[in-house]
Amino acid sequence: MYDLSKVVVTSSPHIKAGDDTRSLMLDVLIALLPALCVAVYTFGWRALVLTVISMVACAVFETIYNKIVGHPNTVGDLSCFVTGVLIAFNVPVSAPWWMVVFGALFGIIIVKMLFGGIGKNFMNPALGARAFMMASWAGLMTTWTAPHANLPLLGTVSLTDAISTATPLASLKNGVLPDATLMDMFLGQTGGVIGETSALALIAGGLYLLWRKVITINIPAAYILTVAVVTFLFPMGDVSRVQWMLYQVLSGGLMLGAIFMATDYVTSPVTPRGQIIFGIGCGLLTVFIRYFGGLPEGVSYSILIMNTLVWAIDKATHPRKFGYALDKKKEAQ
Repeated sequence: MYDLSKVVVTSSPHIKAGDDTRSLMLDVLIALLPALCVAVYTFGWRALVLTVISMVACAVFETIYNKIVGHPNTVGDLSCFVTGVLIAFNVPVSAPWWMVVFGALFGIIIVKMLFGGIGKNFMNPALGARAFMMASWAGLMTTWTAPHANLPLLGTVSLTDAISTATPLASLKNGVLPDATLMDMFLGQTGGVIGETSALALIAGGLYLLWRKVITINIPAAYILTVAVVTFLFPMGDVSRVQWMLYQVLSGGLMLGAIFMATDYVTSPVTPRGQIIFGIGCGLLTVFIRYFGGLPEGVSYSILIMNTLVWAIDKATHPRKFGYALDKKKEAQ
């Protein structure tokens, strides 16, 4: 006779997997390492210091919030550290450390924890923090330094410390190809925020996430291909269509946003068809903002706008319930 008291009966599907939030977030942190290494090589150790400060600030604010409301501390799931890295990746290396801390405060407390914590926020915390910092300190968020400038680790960056430089997107905004070569942009030897410059490092991290099945190809492919197709069909200025398209794809935060932020589980659609629609929407909005907006970059705001539409996309693309059509026919009879 079998001892049925030791048998656990549950409803299907019966799935066993070793993945949890912690393991997924650890994979994302590993995938972000190549971009961080390139950032340190390009911008110096200040890039690493700002990243560590952002990660620590995110962990501290999440711990304090959980302590105040009497919830278990959720720092162990590592999601706050991913948010910290992405916040640092979205600021220039010349940004003061206190601005990064305020960004972490907004991203963790306002965007994430006040909505119930991980799994309940309706927008990406790192992008919410970037939008907050852009609205509060636009000058600091748009002050760029040339690669390999000699910057202090924590002090204020002055004009004598760094060479001010324009990002490739600033040139593209005026319909002119940037001075940087495509290879410079692919490798990350251009001005920009800490984590967006090296397409090679970001693609390497994306391939790792695909190999680990942390993300699917749907959103990144739909997003990047949409930008590529639209910019190829509608170039600005008297330039080569192919060059214009390649510069648009490799410049700004397109790779960072498409691979690491648009694919956020919580703020992206759950259905494959919905993910493709989401990616196409992000791509169209990115090009629209780059072409007609007041700012040269549109990745952050395009993803934030599409985040607010995820509920509608999921509702429109969810699979039909088994037997749903038959029930409707019976009701009609």
